[in-house]
Order: sequence, then C-alpha cells, then structure tokens
Amino acid sequence: MASPRTQQALEKLAGLTPQQIVEELDRYIVGQGDAKKAVAIALRNRWRRQRAPENIREEISPNNIILVGPTGVGKTEIARRLARLAGAPFVKVEASKFTEVGYVGRDVESMVRDLVENAVTMVRAERESEVQEPAKKKVEERLLDLLLPFTAEGKQAANQPPPDGGGAHLFVVSPTGAVSQESDAVHERYKRTREKLKQLLLDGQLEDRELEIEVAQQSPVMFDMMVPQGAPEGMDNLSDMLKDMLPKRTKRRTLKVSEARRVLLDEELEKLINKEDVTADALERVQTMGIIFLDEIDKIAGQRGNAGGPDVSREGVQRDLLPIVEGSNVQTKHGMVKTDHVLFVAAGAFHVAKPSDLIPELQGRFPIRVELQPLTEADFVRIMSEPENALTRQYSALVAAEGATLEFTEDGIAEIARIAAHVNDRMENIGARRLHTVMTTLLEDVLFGLPESGLTTVRVDGKLVRDRLSAIAEDEDLRRYIL
Repeated sequence: MASPRTQQALEKLAGLTPQQIVEELDRYIVGQGDAKKAVAIALRNRWRRQRAPENIREEISPNNIILVGPTGVGKTEIARRLARLAGAPFVKVEASKFTEVGYVGRDVESMVRDLVENAVTMVRAERESEVQEPAKKKVEERLLDLLLPFTAEGKQAANQPPPDGGGAHLFVVSPTGAVSQESDAVHERYKRTREKLKQLLLDGQLEDRELEIEVAQQSPVMFDMMVPQGAPEGMDNLSDMLKDMLPKRTKRRTLKVSEARRVLLDEELEKLINKEDVTADALERVQTMGIIFLDEIDKIAGQRGNAGGPDVSREGVQRDLLPIVEGSNVQTKHGMVKTDHVLFVAAGAFHVAKPSDLIPELQGRFPIRVELQPLTEADFVRIMSEPENALTRQYSALVAAEGATLEFTEDGIAEIARIAAHVNDRMENIGARRLHTVMTTLLEDVLFGLPESGLTTVRVDGKLVRDRLSAIAEDEDLRRYIL
C-alpha cells in the first residue's frame, strides 16, 4: 500500500480523465492526437492500478510506449508535459550514450539512478514548501539575535540566582511606583528594542545592514577528482561518502542581511526536513509513478546476427535494457529500487532503422507503438498561434522587456510558416525546430538594435517577412548555412 503522501500524489490523477489529459496537452502541443491518446491512457492506468484489488495490483504492468516520428514533431515535449502534469518523477536520457556493461561509458542502470535523484529533489521541494513559514520565523529570530545580541552582563543578571544569605541587590522604581530588580529592567528594555528592530526587519529597512555569521565551508575539490574517468557506475558516490564522514567545517563571513537570510533559511530547512522520510517517499514515488523517457532508441537498433565483434553500443545495450524495462532491482545510493512499475516511453526517428530491427525481446517490452505525423505548413501556423508558449508570445515578451511592442499579423505568421515548411522540404526536415531558426533570422536586427534604436512598435506582416527572408530561402547556399 502506498504511503499517504504518495497517495496524495496519485489522487491528483483522479481528477484527470484521459480526455482531460489530452486537452491539457493540447494547450502546448499541436496535433499528434494518437500519441496524446496513448500516453493519456498510460497515465490514467497509474491511478487505475492503485484502485485495483491488492491480489492483482502487482500483476498489472505498465504498457511501455514507442513514439516513432521525425525530429521536431513533439515526441519529447509530450513526455515532458505528461510528467509535469502528473507530478511524477521524470528523467530524459539518450540511448546513444550507453554502452554494454564492461566497457567505458554509462551503463543503463544510471537512468534509474538519475530518476531517483530527480525524485529526491522533487520530494524535498515539496517538504520545503510545507515548512517554509516556520523556517522563515526561525530565520527572523536568528537575524535579530545577530543584529541585537543580548549583552553578557544582561544575561548574567537575568540568569544568576540571588546569593544565599543576602547580599547587594539593585532595585529599580518605575514612575508608577512599581519596584523590580535591575535584571528585569534590562530584560524589558532589551525586549522593547528587539520589537522595534523586528518591525524594521519585516519592513525591509535593514537589508543592507552587515553582520557576521558562521557558514559551512565547501568540501575540498580533491574528493571529486578521486573517481577516475571511465570508472564503473556507482563509484561517483565515493566522494559523497567521504564528505559525509568528515566533520563539517565552518568559517565566519560578513554578509548583508539579505544574503544572510538566504544562508540561514537553507540551514533551517535542513533542520526541519527529515532526510530519511524524503528518501523513503522518493523511492516509493519512483516505483509507483516514475517515468523514463528513452530518446534516440533507433540509434541502438543495429543489424541482428552481426558476428563481426562486440557491438557495445547497440545490441549489447538492448540486452542490458531488457531487465530494467521488464522489472528488476537497481541499487542506488538512496537504496534499492524496483523498476517493475516504472513507465518507459521510448522515441526515435527511425529514418534508417525500423522498430522491427530491435531485438525481439526488447520489442516485446514496448507493446504500444504510435507513429507521429510530420508537421505541415498548416501545423506551423497553429504552432505559432495556438499554444500558450507559442514562439510569437515568447518573442513578444522578449521585446516587451525593452519597452517595445511586437505584433504579428495573420499573413506574417502564414509567411513564416510557408518559409519554414519550404526549407524543411528542400533540406533536412527538423520539424518545428525550423521555426526557431526562421524567427531568429527574421528578428535579428530588431533584437540587436533594442533599446538604442528607439523602436516602440514592430509589426511583423507578410511583406516584412518576405523582404527579410525570401532571398535567403531561395538561395540554396545561404539557406543551408543560415536557415
């Protein structure tokens, strides 16, 4: 049974039906309905599995997916948005960086270790948001102690008991006739001054005041150099172990209040957060909700039955992937992780190879295959207009930072889409990424001239786009090097 916190994370999926997941993805990604439908079902099945009877829950395995399509059509973006939507631990890795076990290079288990690290970071951020307010109050008190330390004489007078057998006592008579010991008067005076100082601190009037605090020193760099290049995966934890074994060293530094607040807040959060709970929750989150996006899987698809020697970065990697995708135990520095219910989403262009070129055992681990369609000129128009993070909105925000306005007309967007589609047809098809090169070239002079140019409004219409880009788009040599 999942822990209460993991249950809360899973309950977020309860309000997301597959149709709602697709609608959410539509806000950022144009087209590719089949791929969105497949990943939406896979994500909803996470919640459905937790609702299944216990005797069958462990038997329900995730249906891993292969997304097949050319570059720049949204494969990576679909997986990334899906993980963000689910609040699930997510890692993106390139299959081409792995080598077979026993050779220099990363082994496939490192992707699980990276996923665990991301989960720890995610859970820790959640914990920090929960204890942010009490941590800030503790930081305020520590800053006040540093700004207005209680004097040694005052502490002694307040804490020292009166001597037995009598002795000299100093009493203070207030204007109202009340009598108190001197220590009480000192303490009351200190409290009044501290309250005034606290109000100034809360009002932000002491941010530039300097004070001395003790900060932890960084660990020596020599520990990071002890792991040789090409060492087996896992030895990179050696330096972390050595750092933990050594005593923590501190030094006094003079910082402004604004800088000291950040340092002290980190220290207080460290005290308030239970590392063991964070680690346990992160491991459970990985095993229950983790998503690994394995990009460029077509790069490890080679000729099967090749007896020409070890193929350390192709079929060997595929065989190493088998137990990870099927479900196995992977040792990480935070503990053992079971990958039985981690969702694997693989992607590749498959220009040269085909999914059937993968070894049969690995093909069986990815039963769902979805083909993404190449983007057309009409898709480019939608990409420039519909998503919340459309390129037109991004560049408008950049120009607005300089106090100017950037406007795109419909015929201007259509002309940008036409040129991008034309260049993709005549050269390598890099999908929507071509829009970045076209937009950068189009607005280069505008972005370079601001703010000295004094422009207040830039209107991008069809004529402006043709004047600036047509010559480049029609010249084969210029097109190759610029667009």
